[in-house]
Amino acid sequence: MSDNEQGQAAAPVFSIEKIYVKDLSIEVPNAPQVFLEQGAPQINMEIATQIDALETGIYECRLTVTVTAKAEDKVYFLVEVRQAGIFRIQDVPQEALEPTLAIACPNILFPYAREAVADATVRAGFPPIHLQPVNFEALYLQQKQAQASAQVN
Repeated sequence: MSDNEQGQAAAPVFSIEKIYVKDLSIEVPNAPQVFLEQGAPQINMEIATQIDALETGIYECRLTVTVTAKAEDKVYFLVEVRQAGIFRIQDVPQEALEPTLAIACPNILFPYAREAVADATVRAGFPPIHLQPVNFEALYLQQKQAQASAQVN
């Protein structure tokens, strides 16, 4: 008789099956005039994640990072990267599944998205944009608190 047949739970599995760029775009709407500007633009970053179950125990996580550089009302550039990964997550307790998908998966994808943003800005003729690290655990906790307060109201 194997250990699993004696009623012991299987060991949790978390593995990266594939990491890839699902979508990447850069726009420089005010070129070539924007390259003559003297001031430094204001950089704004927006981040979003989406999770889809592909099959039992297999999930796709998509991390979308949008970076906009503008001065006053003039857009220098807009970069959007959708970095994705396929993750195998099996035999994880149900209460740990959501945090794993919302925290661990984006943490793995973010350095790839960060590199794609830096590379895209250089290819567009600008200095590289090096994004600051993101605390996905804090974002997850904020989201859960917002959901809890919305349910109370």
